[in-house]
Amino acid sequence: MERKTYYISLAEGSISQVSTASSWDYQIQATDEEITNLREIFDQNYSSDWQGFWRAHIPFVQYHYDRENDAYDNGLQQAFKMIYELGDEATKAHIKDQGLMDDLIE
Repeated sequence: MERKTYYISLAEGSISQVSTASSWDYQIQATDEEITNLREIFDQNYSSDWQGFWRAHIPFVQYHYDRENDAYDNGLQQAFKMIYELGDEATKAHIKDQGLMDDLIE
């Protein structure tokens, strides 16, 4: 399958083929199927974020017993891993420099 250039904003959960459409953090080369997978990760994280928001209004549930936050954190790790694997050299270098993915990337 043909790879195309995409511009990713992790904070916004946005994926665009136009670099000037909005702010972006990472540039990747991906197939349509890979972009669909990344979009599914972003959508699931959006849902997990809302679930965490509602859960936060229950004061007796401690953070370390919070499945919603665990799901959100796991989604971020999946997104970072996928962005790293599909990213250009600048993207890979930036993710490595952050040190957040040391246990997930080689």
